[in-house]
Amino acid sequence: MLSHFNPWTGGADGGNFGHTYRAPLAERLWASVGGRSGMFLSTYVNKVDRKGRVSVPATFRTTLSGQRFPGIVVFPSYKYPALEANSIDWMEELANRLDALDKFSDEHENLEMLFASSRELPLDTEGRIALPPDLAEFAAISDSVAFVGVGRNFQLWEPERFAEHAANLRERARQQGTRIPSLPHSSDRRRE
Repeated sequence: MLSHFNPWTGGADGGNFGHTYRAPLAERLWASVGGRSGMFLSTYVNKVDRKGRVSVPATFRTTLSGQRFPGIVVFPSYKYPALEANSIDWMEELANRLDALDKFSDEHENLEMLFASSRELPLDTEGRIALPPDLAEFAAISDSVAFVGVGRNFQLWEPERFAEHAANLRERARQQGTRIPSLPHSSDRRRE
């Protein structure tokens, strides 16, 4: 079952966490546009079957389409009790950035562990991945997964942990007065 999680209200269906939510048509159309843009948007909660398989949201699969590896790459987050995920192309970009560091530096060594703990998870014909038990255990994922779009990549969370995390982030942003930064001025904008 696919449900859409609204991190701003604390759940699907206006805050009733865990219930199925069918996004309005405009939202579904926007999500598909976002999928083609190369960005991962929104949060979806999907059930894990008894074999440990879970369906990757269709908009995420659209974003991943055209990659040379038909699946996702996941690794334990360095910061959260969650899994970080993206395409093999993004991982190659990350490897290129890592090459810019001194091979024998502590920073290089810390970051290369990210690759050692990464797993390629191929999509099956139904758009599902099989979560390895050790990664599911790291993120405390059992019967459902929150796929959380965070722009250029996405995360896999245990849904209740994510709901708590999202609530804490909203409160922190509110207390800090967080605002989206302005874009740099271009030559065609009015000068002050």
